[in-house]
Amino acid sequence: MTTAPAWRSGGLRQNRHEGAALLVLEDGRAFRGESFGAIGQTLGEAVFNTGMTGYQETLTDPSYAGQVVVMTAPQIGNTGMNDEDGESDGIQVAGFVVRDPSLRPSSWRSRRSLESALVDAGVVGISGIDTRALTRHLRERGAMRVGISSVTADVEEVLAAVQAAPQMAGADLAPGVSTKHRYVVAALGSPRFRVAALDLGIKTMTPHRMAQRGIEVQVHPARTTAEGLLADFPDGVFISNGPGDPATADYAVQAVRGVLDAGVPLFGICFGNQILGRALGLSTYKLRYGHHGINLPVLDRATGKVEVTAHNHGFAIQAREGSGAGEPCAAGYRPEPFDTPYGPAEISHVCLNDGVAEGLTCLETPAFSVQYHPEAAAGPHDADYLFDRFVKLLSAGKGQRGHA
Repeated sequence: MTTAPAWRSGGLRQNRHEGAALLVLEDGRAFRGESFGAIGQTLGEAVFNTGMTGYQETLTDPSYAGQVVVMTAPQIGNTGMNDEDGESDGIQVAGFVVRDPSLRPSSWRSRRSLESALVDAGVVGISGIDTRALTRHLRERGAMRVGISSVTADVEEVLAAVQAAPQMAGADLAPGVSTKHRYVVAALGSPRFRVAALDLGIKTMTPHRMAQRGIEVQVHPARTTAEGLLADFPDGVFISNGPGDPATADYAVQAVRGVLDAGVPLFGICFGNQILGRALGLSTYKLRYGHHGINLPVLDRATGKVEVTAHNHGFAIQAREGSGAGEPCAAGYRPEPFDTPYGPAEISHVCLNDGVAEGLTCLETPAFSVQYHPEAAAGPHDADYLFDRFVKLLSAGKGQRGHA
């Protein structure tokens, strides 16, 4: 158990005792610190994010629904919160954990402090704890349920609530964060293509990246069928990121299979990668502590290029035997294709930290996906080319239909 330092005086709170908070993991380990954000109690899955920046995009990413995010960077909140960088219409995390929150934001774009944004959103957090120790614990033991409370100091009381909370495995969370009604993001400039996007927790920047390339994006609710996605004869279909266990999202798998049956070009990211994998007959599994951050190296096996990429996922596709995923590989190594109901496919990308499969490409069907976030919000722009690859797929498909 760790005790928060007494260095926060004269900042957001004068009386540290009145701002006490408690964090308890499901295995009983506890940390005491200061309340940061709303007063109350929250439960969720504890995961750590290795990004040194981009906390606003992290907080507003719908893929973090149901999770308590531990920031590994020691100081968070320096640039405040603005009105432009949100990835949804509000903060999505179940809770927030930081070591040293900035007392005063310093950015010309800031409109409010991080803590005031958490308070307004009703998000319970904790600060002043040893986030390095907490992160190492999660790396060694794996992601687990956690509770944060600023209304009780009783470890056993919070522990009982944590152990009674539902697990992330088996959680169907995508419909809860998806849009309830179809909407359209207009192309910037002259429209070249029209894409139907299945919103499983889509980030604002993703349709914007497509709009920059002349794509009109029609965003549909999570439970939209293939017939609904294809009703307006789109040039392609996009499957978004999202929270929860992909093994529960049979509705999305069926929609993707319908799109594949129709031969319409398809591109998926993150949760969408897992859904495409399931549609191709692969299974998914829960990672020990997931990939959460903006600095993970991924090998593109087609080019041998290593990309620094943004990730947020706790599940992954189980690669077929012989695909090469999970094994050390040299740059340029090409895996063996494996059979699917839609022709051969291959693992196109792999994480160099742990060998996890990070991408799929169908070789005879116009479909591909990646496990990470090429929209780079927040994160590096190494994978921006994937949107251009989708444009090429849309162009080829439109040419074939026009020729027919």
